[in-house]
Amino acid sequence: DVCGQLMEISEVLGAAPARLKPLYVVDVPRHVLFLCTANSARSIMAEVMLNDLGAGRFVAHSAGSNPAPKPVTDVVHLLNRMGHNTSVSRSKSWQEFLGAGAPRVDIVIALCDVFQGQACPEFGKGALHVAWPLPDPHLFSGDAEERVAFLNELYSSLRRRIEMLVALPVGTLDRRALRARLQRIGSGRLGALQHAVAS
Repeated sequence: DVCGQLMEISEVLGAAPARLKPLYVVDVPRHVLFLCTANSARSIMAEVMLNDLGAGRFVAHSAGSNPAPKPVTDVVHLLNRMGHNTSVSRSKSWQEFLGAGAPRVDIVIALCDVFQGQACPEFGKGALHVAWPLPDPHLFSGDAEERVAFLNELYSSLRRRIEMLVALPVGTLDRRALRARLQRIGSGRLGALQHAVAS
């Protein structure tokens, strides 16, 4: 399932859990890259929220495998209504985060509900990959009122996950423990949110 199933070549092999070292220095901000297909809704929401709620402990980025020309208008309006600054938000390709001179990436979180068999690239040997699948707003087929309710629920669900991420003691967790905690955050039940897209 997207990045969550990738084999990490940087994993510490054969080491006893007690001997694993923390992934990060406590006082260094963690750079988190959120991925989805178009980088126009879910990943934009996550990037904006983490930059606002991370209080300098996290630097969030977002990108997509097939980026849209710009973020979805009603998603931007929702974020603005919730008090977030979207002035620098833009849809962009994950190619910006690959190769020499690319921004640093510590954690990659894929938000795609279904990624159509595409595999994520390797964002550096040290990057830790997990999946937080969420329904795609582009697949929602309800009327205008139902779409507002859907986007509000999507925002709330993603915000809960971001708040749990911010609360993690990431500077004291080893790679294995951190990845497990992040995966657990992303495996929460979606209930009506999932049903809204499937129906």
